[in-house]
Amino acid sequence: MDEARAREILTAAGLPDDAELLALGENAVFSTGDLVVKVGRDAKWDPELLGRARHEVALAAWLAECGIPAVRAAEDEARSVDGHPVTLWHRLPAAVRPAEPADLASLLRLVHALPSPSFKLPPRELLGGVERWLRIAGEAIDPADAAYLRERRDGFSTAAAALTPHLPPGPVHGDALPRNVYVGPEGPVLVDLETFSSDLREHDLVVMALSRDRYGLSAEAYDSFTAAYGWDVRDWDGCAVLRGARETASCAWVAQHAPTNPKALAEFRRRVASLRDADPEVRWYPF
Repeated sequence: MDEARAREILTAAGLPDDAELLALGENAVFSTGDLVVKVGRDAKWDPELLGRARHEVALAAWLAECGIPAVRAAEDEARSVDGHPVTLWHRLPAAVRPAEPADLASLLRLVHALPSPSFKLPPRELLGGVERWLRIAGEAIDPADAAYLRERRDGFSTAAAALTPHLPPGPVHGDALPRNVYVGPEGPVLVDLETFSSDLREHDLVVMALSRDRYGLSAEAYDSFTAAYGWDVRDWDGCAVLRGARETASCAWVAQHAPTNPKALAEFRRRVASLRDADPEVRWYPF
């Protein structure tokens, strides 16, 4: 989905088509007045997109009831507009500073202490989008690379299902990165709730371990994260499995942008080559 199509959906939803574009990725995210609007991809690519948007809105209400600092939905239901899920959110006040790894850790401690909600949370389908992203990439990527990622997906899916966790399973954020934390006048707030799941809590911790190894997070920043959380997931013998699963998903996610973005194609090739070479420290670049 490009920006022009996302703006068409805004208009069809009765929202200003001149809203400010904040991000364009899995969703197009716009700001207008006191609202933030998320426009999802056309459900023809994934029939579950609307259901996931509705789940995110219900989840926001549950987190509010639990007192967890998180973004709040402005409407009780997700909309379906010309096949695209659209959700409205209250705009947060101006940030007072960038989020740090320790801010994320403090919020994860709260989330990981939660019991299961009255409604069902799905498992963390970390590898669930791989086929869709590779399908979108199409002929822009080498078929051998796509086959390699599918093989990795299948192997890590099996290995992850056999893991013995260190922490008690339960609610997880699912994409636990500082970019999904917003620090306002009242402190850190969780945003981007669409990957919230019920699964191994270690899923949330492996993300930062991978950031240290692949994305340039400093050792000092990572240590601040583990100190604030109270445990280092790298001490768990299942860490390599969840890390490998996330690396596989991250490669496939970049692939979907390859048909229209040469930089995405170059980054995809860099990532796949490092996996083929079994080099865990080749620098990857956020996309």
